[in-house]
Parts: sequence; C-alpha cells; structure tokens
Amino acid sequence: MDIPNSLIIDTLKNTGNEIYLVGGSVRDMLLGRQTYDNDIIVVDEDARIFAQNLAKTLDAVYIPLDEENKIYRLVMKDKVNYIDITNPIEDSLEKDLARRDFTINAIALNLKNGEIIDITGGKSDLDRRIIRMIKPENFDDDSLRLLRAFRFESVLGFDIEPETLKAIKVRAELISKPAVERINCEILKLFEGDNTVKALISMDDAGLLELIFPPVVDVKKVSPNTHHHLDLFHHSLEVVNQIQQLYDFSVDVVREHLNAHDFGGASRLGHLKLAGFLHDIGKFQTWTIEESGRHRFIKHDDTGAKMADSLLKKMHFSKKQIEYITKMIRLHIYPSSVIQAPNLSEKHYMRYIRKMENDVIDNILLAKADRLSALGPAITDEILSDNLNGLDKMLAYYLSIKDSLKPLPKLLDGKEIMEILNIKPSPRLGEIVDALKEAQISGDVNTKEDAVNFVRKFCNRV
Repeated sequence: MDIPNSLIIDTLKNTGNEIYLVGGSVRDMLLGRQTYDNDIIVVDEDARIFAQNLAKTLDAVYIPLDEENKIYRLVMKDKVNYIDITNPIEDSLEKDLARRDFTINAIALNLKNGEIIDITGGKSDLDRRIIRMIKPENFDDDSLRLLRAFRFESVLGFDIEPETLKAIKVRAELISKPAVERINCEILKLFEGDNTVKALISMDDAGLLELIFPPVVDVKKVSPNTHHHLDLFHHSLEVVNQIQQLYDFSVDVVREHLNAHDFGGASRLGHLKLAGFLHDIGKFQTWTIEESGRHRFIKHDDTGAKMADSLLKKMHFSKKQIEYITKMIRLHIYPSSVIQAPNLSEKHYMRYIRKMENDVIDNILLAKADRLSALGPAITDEILSDNLNGLDKMLAYYLSIKDSLKPLPKLLDGKEIMEILNIKPSPRLGEIVDALKEAQISGDVNTKEDAVNFVRKFCNRV
C-alpha cells in the first residue's frame, strides 16, 4: 500500500528543523497533482546527518546519491515514495532556487510556517501554463535540462516560452553530454505523458529529436503514398497520438494492463508509444517505387526491429525494454494479417494469442493506431471499417478468455532433444526448439509423445 504523502510532510514538519519543500513536489502540490517524490532543503543541519536520522524515524532506506554536493535519498517502505535531501547551495536558499532549471520548479514551501518563496515568478508561470528557464546558463550546468523541458511539456501540457526554446536550440548539441541512462529515463517519462506528440514536435523544432533518434533523418525523407495520407514522419507522430487516444477511451482492464510497470521505470503505455514512434524506421532502407508508382517497403518491420535494437542498446535500455519494443515493431503488421485469414476461426485467434503471450493488448492497439494513421486514397471506408472491427473482435475474444489461459507446458527441453536426436548444442538445436514451440502454438503438438515424434520428423526434413 502506498504511504500517504501527507504522512511524510507531517513527519518533516515535526522535526523542528528549518526545512523547505522545493521543486517538483511544490509544483505538483500547487497543480493538485499526485506526487511521490519530495525534494527538501534543510537549512540548519548537515544534510547527511539529517537524512540518516530521518531514515530511522520513517523506517526508510538511506542512499547517498552525491556526497560531493550533499544529496541523499530516502526510499520509503512502499518503494513508491522517496525523499531527496540536500543543503542549499552556498548556504543560501535564494541562490539555490536561482540555480534551478525552470521557474515552475524553483518554488519553495517553508514547512514550518507554510510560507511560499517564489523569487523567479514560478507561480505566475504555473497559472499561465508556461515552461520558462530561469537563466540560459543554467542549461550549461546540466544539459539534461534541455530534454527535461520537453518532458514537462508532455507531462503537464504546458507551452515552452519562446526565449527558452531559443536557448535550448542554441545548445542542442550539448544533449550528447549527459549519461545515456539519464537521457533514456527522461525519454520514457516524456512518452508516458498525455501530450507526447506536442513535445516531440517541439523537440524537432529545437533540433534535439534527430540527435537523440538519428533514424528520424531518413524517416523524414519518405513521402506520402496511396496508403498513407501523411509523410512517414508525421505518420509516426500520428501513431503515437492514436495510441494515446485509444488508451484514453479503453475499458478499465486495458488501461490497467497498459499502466503496469513491467519493464523498468515506466509504464507499458510509455514503452508502447515509443515503439509506435519507431515502428516504421525501417521503411527508408526498404523503400522501392514500382513502375506503376506503387511504394513498397518489403520487410521493413524486420529491418526496423533490428535498427531499434541497435539504437536502444546504444541508449542503454534494458534487455526487457529492448525485447518488448523490438517485438512490437517486428510484429506491428501481424494482427491485421491474422484477421484477414480465410475462414477465420478461434484457432487463428489462439495461435496469435499464444505467440504474443502477455503482449496481445499492446500489439492490437499498435495495429489499430497504425491503421487509423494511414488513410491514403487507396484506403476505403470499407477497408478501414473491416480492419478496425476485426481487431476489436480479436481483442474482445482475448479479454474474454485471458483469465483462464494457462502457459503452454514445456514438453521437451534442449537436453532431452539432444539425447533423442544424438546431437550437440548448435544453431540447429535452436531451430528445432523454435519449430517445436510453433507447433505447440498451432495446436499440432499437445503431448510429450507428439513432441518426440515432431522433433524426429523435423530433424529428418532438414
């Protein structure tokens, strides 16, 4: 169970110290948004000693984040709420606030008497829904702040003030300085926001988008065609927009699934929207135009998945994150091909469901978003309606049976297959294991005896 934020604030008030709540926690409090991270400045005691004592009081885990700058974190027992504790820069609250990134993050609340300290006009900017830098050189202190502007734009829906956007554009190349882990953390928070597309367009205007996602350079070269009313860049943005809209109007079970944090520090929805943005990055490399004028992108899904794998590895995304995003890219056409099968039946649905495992909802939403974002002259109302209705029926079928689904049993492991066939570990063994799994998914193999016969026959065929 989450610890109420009010309990944390009350505990801080009762310490007797001169403490200020600062940054995002004050911003979110003034906006009426729920917050789990509390940044505090303690003025009258060494931050390390204060943090250690407070950790005992709250039964929290004490973590030194930055000994040089005296920044310490307390992680609460619920592992959701945390407190970052520091002393003010140069022992001055005003100097500390003036060194922060944006005015909306430079508001302080005196926990002893409830006084608001706002020396940069942050409250006014909150009212005006503006993201405004405090001063340009603060970007030089930490160039990750260049990207954070767009994260706040996505999450809050605010507008970036023109002079701030100009200062970011001048410094765009500095985005290569922060550790890639910090960048991918900001990117995922950006993709979790309700206003992702707005932020991506602003990032593009400021010159950051192509620096963080180099494939965008080539994506912008692919023009509209008979199936796509938009050029590929704007098609990719529209897919992200459609995923957000589909999520917003989904039934509770779908929203709960997409809200889950299964791959790290962000929701499935954030990862799915990132996959949606990248889903067609393989198209430029596979682009051909036939004599008839038809545009072809043969195997762009496979090519795009490989490109995304390389990109995300360079950005130090985790193995689970990369597996999920590349799976979505590689299989984004798959749901629509399933529903076009002759004599479509529950067996086709089940084969798809077994193949996708826990990612059925995500994959179908991506396919729907892709269809809704590609409305060229060749896409008739009938084609659109048939596709969306077919995907909805398959999703409804999955939702009706998902709670009763059981994992496929492992009929034979690699060691048993090697003994049956008298072979050693090799790529061939991997092919046999994959083929056996496909046969199980298709329902052609159901027992251990079936599995033994299958691997023997398969071995004789290759």
